[in-house]
Amino acid sequence: MRILVADDHDLLRDTLVMFLNNEGSIETSAVGTFSQAVERIEADAPYDLILLDYNMPGMNGLDGLKAAMAMGDGQRVALISGEATKKVAESALEAGAAGFIPKSLPAKSLVNAVKFMAMGEQYAPIDFMTTAEEVETHPLAKKLTEREQQVLKGLTEGKSNKEIARDLDIQEPTVKLHMKTLYRKLEASNRTQAALIAREAGLF
Repeated sequence: MRILVADDHDLLRDTLVMFLNNEGSIETSAVGTFSQAVERIEADAPYDLILLDYNMPGMNGLDGLKAAMAMGDGQRVALISGEATKKVAESALEAGAAGFIPKSLPAKSLVNAVKFMAMGEQYAPIDFMTTAEEVETHPLAKKLTEREQQVLKGLTEGKSNKEIARDLDIQEPTVKLHMKTLYRKLEASNRTQAALIAREAGLF
């Protein structure tokens, strides 16, 4: 899995690269400006994912995102930002971005988000994207992302990973990644236990 990180904040960029490289299966390149990112995209073999900082030099907001997406064979490009609003994130996703990552995201969640996007999914943190309106949520649902809830629903219906992947239009390895996170959040050791916990809690 090959990732290009373009961010003008040296510390954040270096930290992100370190976390990604520690995964073992990820090969990461890093640059500090949009023009450097363009050079790498043009010169290097295709990346599985390109992460662009919304406010870095030369980016011009969503213009840079769209330009990067149009390069080569159509790269998967995601925005990363500490200042961008929900509206910017929504516009990026509507334009076809692979996702939006706020810099406030915990390191482990950030690495998982990068993996999901590189595997073909569109990512945006549910708590960032949901409106300010207070909606009554099931206590168990509060622990889970929307996608994790969808996977869990498939489990409670007795579906296989393959069936869940087909229903949600995602890849089977992605379902397995979601399930790993699900087990940890629900304190379940297997799919049967996870389904039981969800049923007993009245989630579905």
